[in-house]
Amino acid sequence: MAERSKILGQLRLGVVYLFVAALVVVSKPTPQVFAVGLLFTATGEAFRLWAAGHLVKSVRLITSGAYAHTQNPLYLGRLLILTGVAIAARSEQFINLVALVIGYAVFFLYYIPRKIRVEGGRLARLHGAEFEAYHKSVPILFPSLRRYPAAERNPWSFRLMVSNQEPFVLAGLVLVFIVLGWKVAH
Repeated sequence: MAERSKILGQLRLGVVYLFVAALVVVSKPTPQVFAVGLLFTATGEAFRLWAAGHLVKSVRLITSGAYAHTQNPLYLGRLLILTGVAIAARSEQFINLVALVIGYAVFFLYYIPRKIRVEGGRLARLHGAEFEAYHKSVPILFPSLRRYPAAERNPWSFRLMVSNQEPFVLAGLVLVFIVLGWKVAH
């Protein structure tokens, strides 16, 4: 089952990469939409970098860093990145906006409910009452300005960020925006 899940995950990721590449190829960005898209994307990636530098998967309940404000900062980052890339990859036929609507539908109707069900169940089994208290106090996706009262105070870790493979996401986004920036200039 784990092997099947891993293969399906890689297949989904491949589809996303092809979708983004196609969106970039057909795009005709303007300086304004490029800047707005870059702002959304940079904010999303900043959330992901912050979260990835705190995340130790399944070992303990993570409540430090971005996890003190939202249960799913990596997903929030992904949502902001989706929004930013779709805005920046403007097309004359509005394919980018269609892609954004499809992306939101997949994100909110499939991805988030599935992740919350699967990960929430796993975290509840692993961490019991500690997770239940956290789950009741911290928003699932959109962050609270109020920090979780029982949050850990662990420092951000470059090593964790790298081990959580966030540099690959960052490199991909830099490549996308280099191509979009080149299209703006030409």
